[in-house]
Amino acid sequence: MLTPEQVKAMIESVAKCEHIEVEGDGHHFFAVIVSSEFEDKARLARHRLIKDGLKAQLESNELHALSISVAATPAEWNAKAQ
Repeated sequence: MLTPEQVKAMIESVAKCEHIEVEGDGHHFFAVIVSSEFEDKARLARHRLIKDGLKAQLESNELHALSISVAATPAEWNAKAQ
Protein backbone atom coordinates (compact mmCIF):
# COMPACT_ATOMS: atom_id res chain seq x y z
CA MET A 1 0.00 0.00 0.00
CA LEU A 2 1.34 3.42 -0.95
CA THR A 3 1.79 6.32 1.44
CA PRO A 4 1.05 9.96 0.61
CA GLU A 5 4.82 10.62 0.66
CA GLN A 6 5.41 7.93 -1.98
CA VAL A 7 2.70 9.41 -4.22
CA LYS A 8 4.19 12.86 -3.70
CA ALA A 9 7.58 11.53 -4.86
CA MET A 10 5.94 9.97 -7.93
CA ILE A 11 4.33 13.29 -8.87
CA GLU A 12 7.60 15.15 -8.30
CA SER A 13 9.32 12.74 -10.69
CA VAL A 14 6.86 13.82 -13.41
CA ALA A 15 6.90 17.60 -12.91
CA LYS A 16 8.98 20.13 -11.00
CA CYS A 17 6.65 21.27 -8.23
CA GLU A 18 6.94 24.50 -6.28
CA HIS A 19 4.35 23.21 -3.80
CA ILE A 20 2.64 19.86 -3.41
CA GLU A 21 0.30 18.33 -0.87
CA VAL A 22 -0.91 14.73 -1.02
CA GLU A 23 -3.44 13.09 1.26
CA GLY A 24 -4.82 9.60 1.05
CA ASP A 25 -5.73 6.33 2.65
CA GLY A 26 -3.39 4.04 0.73
CA HIS A 27 -5.84 3.48 -2.12
CA HIS A 28 -7.35 6.88 -2.96
CA PHE A 29 -5.18 9.99 -3.05
CA PHE A 30 -5.92 13.69 -3.40
CA ALA A 31 -3.26 16.14 -4.58
CA VAL A 32 -2.72 19.88 -4.64
CA ILE A 33 0.00 20.60 -7.18
CA VAL A 34 1.64 23.95 -7.91
CA SER A 35 4.07 23.87 -10.81
CA SER A 36 5.54 26.37 -13.24
CA GLU A 37 5.21 23.58 -15.84
CA PHE A 38 1.47 24.38 -15.87
CA GLU A 39 2.11 27.84 -17.40
CA ASP A 40 0.10 28.35 -20.60
CA LYS A 41 -1.73 25.03 -20.18
CA ALA A 42 -5.47 24.58 -19.79
CA ARG A 43 -6.81 22.75 -16.73
CA LEU A 44 -7.28 19.48 -18.61
CA ALA A 45 -3.74 19.64 -20.03
CA ARG A 46 -2.34 20.17 -16.53
CA HIS A 47 -4.12 17.08 -15.23
CA ARG A 48 -3.10 15.11 -18.31
CA LEU A 49 0.58 16.06 -17.80
CA ILE A 50 0.53 14.44 -14.35
CA LYS A 51 -1.70 11.46 -15.18
CA ASP A 52 0.25 10.63 -18.37
CA GLY A 53 3.47 10.71 -16.35
CA LEU A 54 1.97 8.25 -13.88
CA LYS A 55 0.36 6.06 -16.54
CA ALA A 56 2.37 2.94 -15.71
CA GLN A 57 1.56 3.16 -11.98
CA LEU A 58 -2.13 3.80 -12.67
CA GLU A 59 -2.44 1.01 -15.26
CA SER A 60 -0.66 -1.52 -13.03
CA ASN A 61 -2.96 -0.46 -10.16
CA GLU A 62 0.11 0.32 -8.02
CA LEU A 63 -1.55 3.74 -7.74
CA HIS A 64 -5.26 2.98 -7.60
CA ALA A 65 -6.81 6.46 -7.72
CA LEU A 66 -5.44 9.99 -7.87
CA SER A 67 -7.66 13.04 -7.78
CA ILE A 68 -5.96 16.34 -8.54
CA SER A 69 -7.90 18.91 -6.50
CA VAL A 70 -5.71 21.85 -7.54
CA ALA A 71 -3.32 22.15 -10.49
CA ALA A 72 -2.10 25.74 -10.34
CA THR A 73 0.78 27.86 -11.51
CA PRO A 74 2.80 29.63 -8.79
CA ALA A 75 1.13 32.96 -9.71
CA GLU A 76 -2.36 31.44 -9.47
CA TRP A 77 -1.50 29.81 -6.15
CA ASN A 78 -0.12 33.06 -4.72
CA ALA A 79 -3.18 35.02 -5.92
CA LYS A 80 -5.46 32.47 -4.25
CA ALA A 81 -3.55 32.87 -0.97
CA GLN A 82 -4.11 36.66 -0.95
